[in-house]
Parts: sequence; structure tokens; C-alpha cells
Amino acid sequence: MSTSTAFGVDIGGSGIKGAIVDLEKGDLATERVKLLTPSPSTPAAVAKVVARLVTQAGWTGELGATFPAVINHGVAKSAANVDKGWIGTDVDKVLSDSTQCAVTVLNDADAAGIAEARFGAARGVDGVVILLTFGTGIGSALLIDGRLVPNTELGHLELDGHDAETKASSAAKDNEDLSYKQWAKRVQRYLRHVENLFTPDLFVVGGGVSKHADKWVPLLDISTPIKPAQLLNNAGIVGAAMAAHEKFTE
Repeated sequence: MSTSTAFGVDIGGSGIKGAIVDLEKGDLATERVKLLTPSPSTPAAVAKVVARLVTQAGWTGELGATFPAVINHGVAKSAANVDKGWIGTDVDKVLSDSTQCAVTVLNDADAAGIAEARFGAARGVDGVVILLTFGTGIGSALLIDGRLVPNTELGHLELDGHDAETKASSAAKDNEDLSYKQWAKRVQRYLRHVENLFTPDLFVVGGGVSKHADKWVPLLDISTPIKPAQLLNNAGIVGAAMAAHEKFTE
């Protein structure tokens, strides 16, 4: 096994993606493989799918996995878009047992954040960087001089009496059939609130809607510089692999 590669897995509510990652380039060293997330997405069922990805790749080394939850020392403290049976589960152990690999698990937005800080839109940016992923909800990653402060969950900030993500996520845009202009007003209100709390040096915006950043980012009137994420759908895989490698080579 090369010391410059690790395996990354991105576990989501609808799909589970995996690939070997070139840690020097921050890119995929093999083709990304995606399998459907099982229903119900219980720990045993998801672990079986992750093991299948690893077996297909012939991988036996360090493995990082994102998970849509607050992760504290490998244990899921919440569960977003996956079976609630994950809450209180040692995700590190479940996946390590199923894959026979040394597994490191982290929140999905946190993984994207560290990947963007090292190889993407936030590369070389000092100070406070906040990555926000707009999707079913709003995921967040807070980095200070490139170092992650995990599990920030800024999408759940209360704003105008609502959980912010219920009004400003891309799901809210789709569900309410909002135009980009209408939705951008909500995103701007949310970003100004986050600005007031953290005074960041840079916002990085990710999630599927970042592919259309040209349609809404220019509409935002905020003080903080804002950039679309660069790694897009590979950010979680790359960040997970980075986390695994750096944990086990400290």
C-alpha cells in the first residue's frame, strides 16, 4: 500500500460512494463507485454495503468515512437521512468490523471542509473559514487556520423563529418552488447572521446547488468573500481519506 493513498467513503441518505484517494493531489486515484443506500439504512445493512465497496476495490489499508450525523469520538450522536438506530452507535467500530480496516468516521460537511481547505476553494486561506453545504439541510464546517472545529451544525441556528435550514436549504428552494432570486434573499439573511456570530474570512458554499453558483452567488450582498466549493461531489471522499490517513500517521 502506498503511503500517499487512502480509501474514502461518503455515506449519504440515498447513495454510498467510495474510491481510493491520491492524498498528494487531493483527487481520486480510482473511479468513484456508488451503491444505493439500503432501506432501511440500519447499521448492519450500511456496514455491508461499505464492506462491498472496499472488497471490490481490493483495499486493506486506512479508510475514512463520512456520515450524516454529529460524530463524537466515532459515535453517532444524531442521524440525518439514515435510520435512527445509528444514534449512540460506535460507527468507527461497526465499519472497522465489517471492512477489517482501520476506520475513521467524521461528519460529512466536516470532511468536505477539510478537503476544500487543503485542496479546494479555501486552500491557503488563513483565519476563519466556514464551509456551508446546501442540500436537504445545511451542513457546516468551521476551520481556523486550516484546522477543523468539528460538529458545528450551523444549519440549525435559529433565525427569525425557525431552524435556519428549513428556510434556506436547497430543499426549501425546491419544495417551495422559489426562484434563485427569492432563495438568494433567504441565503443572504442566513449568511449575514452567521457573519455576525463568527466574522469569517471566507465562506465556501457547497452541495448540489453549488454547481449553479453563477445563478445565485452574485445576488448575495454580504461583507465576507464567498467562493463555490471546487471539489464538488468528491469532497466528502477526499476529506474522509485525509482524516483517516492523518489520524493513523500522527
